[in-house]
Amino acid sequence: MAVGGMVGSGIFSTLGVVIGIAGAWAWLSFATAGLIALAAGFSYVKLSAHYGEGGGAFTFLREIDAQGFAGSLSWVLIVGYVLTNAVYAFTFGQYLGYVVELGSWFPRVAGVAIMALFIGLNLRGVGKAGSVEILLVWFKLAVLVGLAGWGLAQWAPSMLSQGVPDTGLSAALFGAASVFMAYEGFQLLTYDYQDIKDPKKTLPRAVLSAIVVVIVVYVVVALGTAMLIGADQVVENKEVALAIAGKQALGSVGLVIVTIAAAFSTGSAINATLFATARLASKVAKGGELPAALEHENKAGIPNRAVLGLGLAAAVLAAVGTLTTLVEAASLSFLFTFAVVGTLAFRQRAGPADRHWVWRDGRRRCFGCPYRSPRSNRPAGAPSPRPTGAHRRLWASGPVAAPRDGGP
Repeated sequence: MAVGGMVGSGIFSTLGVVIGIAGAWAWLSFATAGLIALAAGFSYVKLSAHYGEGGGAFTFLREIDAQGFAGSLSWVLIVGYVLTNAVYAFTFGQYLGYVVELGSWFPRVAGVAIMALFIGLNLRGVGKAGSVEILLVWFKLAVLVGLAGWGLAQWAPSMLSQGVPDTGLSAALFGAASVFMAYEGFQLLTYDYQDIKDPKKTLPRAVLSAIVVVIVVYVVVALGTAMLIGADQVVENKEVALAIAGKQALGSVGLVIVTIAAAFSTGSAINATLFATARLASKVAKGGELPAALEHENKAGIPNRAVLGLGLAAAVLAAVGTLTTLVEAASLSFLFTFAVVGTLAFRQRAGPADRHWVWRDGRRRCFGCPYRSPRSNRPAGAPSPRPTGAHRRLWASGPVAAPRDGGP
C-alpha cells in the first residue's frame, strides 16, 4: 500500500518538472530524493516502534514534550498534504483533458470534480482502501515498468539531453529537492501503527521495501520516457508527459492505457491522502494545536469538518495553481518535516539494538554531573538523589530518554 501511495501522482506529474531542472540527470534526482526518503522512512519506523504508537511527527515531538513545535510542524505537514492533493487533482484533470480535448477549461473543472467526489466518499465513511487497491497498485506498476522498458529498449542516451540545457551534475540536487513529494506516502502507514499486525517487524519491511521499489521504478521511468520521446518533449508537455510517451509507444491504445493508469493513480492517492490527513488534523486539534472545529465527527465517526475543509482547500489550489509551483511547495514542506523526524531519530537512537550505545552516550553527556546513574559507585542502600530540572530536560531532549521496555 505504501507503493500505491507514493506512485499515486508522483511520477505522472513530476517527471517534466525534474527534467526541466536537472536535464539529463533527472534520473539521479529521483535516486537522490529516494535515498533521502529511505533515511526518513527508517526514522519513522524506528520512532514508531520506540513510542509504540502512530501519528507521525506530531506524536514523536509530543512525546519529548515539544508541544508547541509539534503543533507548528503539524501545520506545515498538513499544508504539504493539501498541496499534494492539489497536485493529484491537477494531474487527474490534465490527463483526462488531454484525451477528451474539450478545451482548456476542462482539466481545471475535472480536477475540482475529482476532489468533490472523494470528499463525498470520505464523508460517507468509504474512504479506506480495500482489496481493489492492491490490484490498482499492480496495474500502475505494470504500466509504468512496461512504458519504461519500451523506452529503454530504444537505448538512445542522447535523448536524455535533447533540447534541454546542459545543467551539470549539481543540478540533480536541486531536482531532488523540487520533486521530493513524489516519495510522499510511506509515512501514512506509520499513522496506523496500532492496527498493523506485529508492527515492529511488519512496518520496517513494508515501508523500506516500498521505498526501494519506488526508487527503481522512478529511475527507470525517468530514463525510459526521456529516451522514448526526448527530454524536450517531456518538459514541453510536463503535465501529460507519460500520456505522450504511451502514445508514442502504442498509439491511441498506449495513450488510453496510460491515461487510465494516471486516473487510477491520482484517484487512489487523493482518497488515501485525504482520509489520513483528516484523521491527523482531528488528532492535532484534540491536542489543542488546531482549531477545535476540526475535532468534530459525524455519525460514521468521520472527522467531517476536517475532510471538507482540507478537500476544499486542495480543490481551490488545483483550480488556480500551476504544476511546478504546487509540486515544489509540497516538496519543501515534506523535506522540512522529514528532516525534523530524521534529526529526532538521530537524537533518540530509538530501538533495542542501540540501547547500550544510548546509555553510554547519555553517561558521556552527564559526565561531571553530581547526579549519578544507577550503574555508578553509589554505596548500596544509599538513597537515590533527586534529579534536577536540568537533568529532566536533558533526558527529555536526548538519547537517555530512549527504551521503555525495561532494558538497561
